Amino acid sequence: MSDKKMKFITLNSGHIMPVIGYTASVYRNEDYIGQCLKSLLPKYGLQRSDIFITSKLGPKDQGRGKCRTAFLQSLQRLQCDYLDLYLIHWPGAQGMQPQDPRHRDLRVGSWNDMVELQKEDNHDHTFTCWSSKWTVGLKLLLGPVYIHIHDSKLRLCTRYIHGGTILILFDFLLLKIEHHPHLIQKSLIEFCKEKEIHFQAYSSLGTSNVTENKLLNNPVVKSIADTKSKSTAQILLKWAVQQDIGVLPKSTNPQHIHENIDIFTWTLTEDEIKTLNSLEHGYHYCWNPEHVT
Repeated sequence: MSDKKMKFITLNSGHIMPVIGYTASVYRNEDYIGQCLKSLLPKYGLQRSDIFITSKLGPKDQGRGKCRTAFLQSLQRLQCDYLDLYLIHWPGAQGMQPQDPRHRDLRVGSWNDMVELQKEDNHDHTFTCWSSKWTVGLKLLLGPVYIHIHDSKLRLCTRYIHGGTILILFDFLLLKIEHHPHLIQKSLIEFCKEKEIHFQAYSSLGTSNVTENKLLNNPVVKSIADTKSKSTAQILLKWAVQQDIGVLPKSTNPQHIHENIDIFTWTLTEDEIKTLNSLEHGYHYCWNPEHVT
C-alpha cells in the first residue's frame, strides 16, 4: 500500500503494523470482515500475509478455557488460520464489579490459554494481553506484567503466578490506553519511546455520542478543521498519527470510515499540534482500567 494512503510502524519484534486499525469480537464485525477478506484478497491479488489482522478477547470470555474457545471462534469467523495480534479487550470480566478480586485469576487464566495457543502456533506472530492497568503487548508470553505510576515515576512490577515471580523488563510490544487532547498520557509516551514500545491510543475521538462529545465539538478543534478543510475527527486522528501514535477509530458510517483513513496526504503544523496539546485537562471519556482490581 502506498505511503500516501497508510502509515506503518515496526514493532520491536520486527513485525510491521498499520498505524490505523479496527477489529474486535465485541464489535460483532468479524463475520463481515471474514467475508470481505475471502472475496477482496483474491480480487486485488493479495495474500493473507499482505494484511495485519488484530482481534480481541471480549470481557465475557475472560478466563481459563473460555479464552481459547473465543480465540478459535474469532479465527473461524474471520476465516483465517492465524491472527497477527490478539489482545484481551479489558482487564475485567463481564458482569463483575471492578473491585472483585476474581478479575486477577481470570486474567491469569486467559494469559495461560494464550501461552498455550502461542506454543501451538506455527506462525511467527504475536499475542497481547491486557495487564492489570493498561493493554501491554509482549514478545514473550511469560507472565502478566503491569505498569503503574508512583510518585510520577513509571515502574515495572511483577505478578506472582503459582508462587513464582516472573520478571520481564523490555519485551513489551505495544501499550494501549485512552489518549486524546483532553487526556494526554505524556509520561507513558515518554516511557514507551525509551523502551521502544509502540504506544497505541483508543477513544481518540472521545465519546461516540456526537451531541455530547466535548472533544469533537471543541471550538479549537473545529477552528483547525475549518482551516484545513477537514473534519474534526480527521484533525484528532492526525494529531495522534503524526506523532507516531496508533489509533483505532470505530465507525459504521462509510463516509466516516473513508475520512478516518484519509489523513496521510496533509500535515498539522507544529503550532497546531501545540494548540491541541493545550486542551489537556485529564478528562476520561471511557472507563478507567485503573479501577479494575
